[in-house]
Amino acid sequence: MFDLDQFIADCVVARAETDGITAVREILDRALTEPDRIAHALPATAAEFLPLYTSSDMSIMKFVWGPAMSIPPHDHLMWAVNGIYGGEEDNVFFRRSGAGIVESGGRRVGRGRSAMLGADVIHAVTNPDARACTGSIHVYGGDYLRQPRSMWDAETREERPADGETVRRLFEDARNRADS
Repeated sequence: MFDLDQFIADCVVARAETDGITAVREILDRALTEPDRIAHALPATAAEFLPLYTSSDMSIMKFVWGPAMSIPPHDHLMWAVNGIYGGEEDNVFFRRSGAGIVESGGRRVGRGRSAMLGADVIHAVTNPDARACTGSIHVYGGDYLRQPRSMWDAETREERPADGETVRRLFEDARNRADS
């Protein structure tokens, strides 16, 4: 059985290390060696935004991407380690250019895998499966819920203010669409 309390405690200790992002990734990667155990403890059945732990210097979130769900380009302004325990997550990366952003690559993160994102990363995320959810744990090196940041319109690439509540609403909207 995946012990969520122990996982959180281990991440808190790892965060305090000199290279917190790498130490946290090691904890997450160890948990991801048994993705079925995580899936049993944190079922991925519908779009979901669930804070598992939050403090001023670290947040641990359960994100379940609904089928074909997308989040437009956004930044975090803090490092992140994203781990997938069910399904896949497509990331498209962007960089600032002039007054906007331009695409600068991408990466698919599959079941049992993780990705580290630096504090300056801008990315969009999509669940590439139109029929199934993707379950993930994201660990952030800061207060994800309260950190002011930016989100860009997917089509116009216009930058707008965002925060944890902005992202929570996107997951809620995806869940409501699936339920209707």
